[in-house]
Amino acid sequence: MTLNPSDTLDIDPLLDDPATRIVVCCGAGGVGKTTTAAALGLRAAERGRKVVVLTIDPARRLAQSMGIDSLDNTPRRVKGIDDAAGGELHAMMLDMKRTFDEVVEAHADEERARTILANPFYQSLSAGFAGTQEYMAMEKLGQLRARDEWDLIVVDTPPSRSALDFLDAPQRLGSFLDGKLIRLLMAPAKIGGRAGMKFLNVGMSMMTGTLGKLLGGQLLRDVQTFVAAMDTTFGGFRTRADATYKLLQAPGTSFLVVAAPERDALREAAYFVERLAAERMPLAGLVLNRVHGSGAGRLSAERALAAAENLDERRIVDQATGKEEVRTSPEADPRTAPASGSPAPAEVPSDSAEPADSAQADPSIEQLTAGLLRLHAERMQVVAREQRTRDRFTALHPEVAVTEIAALPGDVHDLAGLRDIGERLAAGGTPAGAK
Repeated sequence: MTLNPSDTLDIDPLLDDPATRIVVCCGAGGVGKTTTAAALGLRAAERGRKVVVLTIDPARRLAQSMGIDSLDNTPRRVKGIDDAAGGELHAMMLDMKRTFDEVVEAHADEERARTILANPFYQSLSAGFAGTQEYMAMEKLGQLRARDEWDLIVVDTPPSRSALDFLDAPQRLGSFLDGKLIRLLMAPAKIGGRAGMKFLNVGMSMMTGTLGKLLGGQLLRDVQTFVAAMDTTFGGFRTRADATYKLLQAPGTSFLVVAAPERDALREAAYFVERLAAERMPLAGLVLNRVHGSGAGRLSAERALAAAENLDERRIVDQATGKEEVRTSPEADPRTAPASGSPAPAEVPSDSAEPADSAQADPSIEQLTAGLLRLHAERMQVVAREQRTRDRFTALHPEVAVTEIAALPGDVHDLAGLRDIGERLAAGGTPAGAK
């Protein structure tokens, strides 16, 4: 698959530009976002920038490829990179619950924070409430950017159903925290005094009685305790989320959509492109990952299949001839068999069987060649299908620049592999040194 120069995404100027402070890799699950983010971070660091890669991938592949035993909520420096240009590479993996705990500890006094962290409802919310992971990814991004310690932050987005859920998560979690139910539960604590007690005795007794039956009395008390303790931090959630959201819209941020050259993945990519445009998020381009190619692209699938069929037909004819020769051999034909009492022909030494063996060797070579031609035909059919799929995407979104990464025979598991991916990204899919 060959890109037109005008359509090619130029990665190095993006990474080298000091104005680029955040690169967000998004895309459907399983398309290689984590590897792409790590390769971009490594390339930027080896070109002189101080980089931190934030991954939300729980598979820990990033840690393994960077030679780190494990990643956690604290950025860790990656050793073994080429730092001749003065760059650094750090990596971390989002710990959703720990990030939530940090938010509570930062925005509540010690006693209130202790109450919140010990609350069963908070523990459930921080461990797996819908949207919490995406919201905490936004929180951590905001924290990293506010520290101003790194030239570039590369974000590997959460492996959720929609890779852009992290854009909606702050609003969803904020809506929950600002919802009518939560506010009703908070109301008695906020009113206080006799008015609060009267409200609690008249209105809340009915509501809490009903909710107690639905949720269980203990859960309801946990929720009320959580809400009372969290009252002072509610506004902070939405404020910080709004600030991070604006940060993602700022000129210093660039989004890269990562996709595989498959129909479903590129359909998702098209949705991401449209959604980013609607949200006014700056899109740098599309990384098309695991693209298949062939070193013998001039030989089409049709010609390869035709050649394979010709070889098969020739082999069948040769085999028929061989069988004919076997049938008419002196031993097989009764008309040429020796008469009774005539001496039997002398046995042929094994060495004299060479001509027959070599005659049998040619068909097996042709059969192997035909098989290889069919494999090549299958590969060329895959290449053509991927090209059609990509052409449909570019027809819908001609404004989106594209770079490609060729499909590799194995997984990337070290810095050398990430470096190779970075070179392919910068070269539009062509390995360094290749022409």
